[in-house]
Amino acid sequence: MTTYTICVFTENSIGLLNKITIIFTRRRINIESLTVSETERKGISRFTIVIKHEKREEVEKLVRQIRKIIEVLAVFGYLNEDIVYNEIALFKISTPLNGKSVDVETINKVYKAWVVYWGLDYVVIEKTGTETEIFDFFRYIKPHGIIEFVRSGRVAVGKTPQGLIEYLPEEITEWEYYL
Repeated sequence: MTTYTICVFTENSIGLLNKITIIFTRRRINIESLTVSETERKGISRFTIVIKHEKREEVEKLVRQIRKIIEVLAVFGYLNEDIVYNEIALFKISTPLNGKSVDVETINKVYKAWVVYWGLDYVVIEKTGTETEIFDFFRYIKPHGIIEFVRSGRVAVGKTPQGLIEYLPEEITEWEYYL
């Protein structure tokens, strides 16, 4: 199976997530991860959707179907080599008084992860990277006792020199910047 990242730029409107996910449901395609946030342009959101599929033609049909939704401004399907991407994960790790100590230097230097909260009985460690890097760290930290683990969806940008503005309809390119 091939991993595809689909980036959908939309107007910010109620019910749009449902319209987009119904297309995946009808085609019986599972969404591996979904991240939505406002872009640098006020009122424009970006959906980053990761799927795994065997047939590129089916993914291309899916992208064309998403483009038909009125609020959708642009849609792009990418392979991993066409994008720069990352995820974020938080690990709540047990640190009992008589337990195995957490090697912060290895966590920082080898795994590029950071302690973001230090409590009496646990620490919270933040790790960013690819799914593989996050699960490599998961295997390293597991013997310490993982109390909680949460991983975000993928965030990604294309490896092209163009920005969002080049892909938007002309009347929208004048929208103000966020903040």
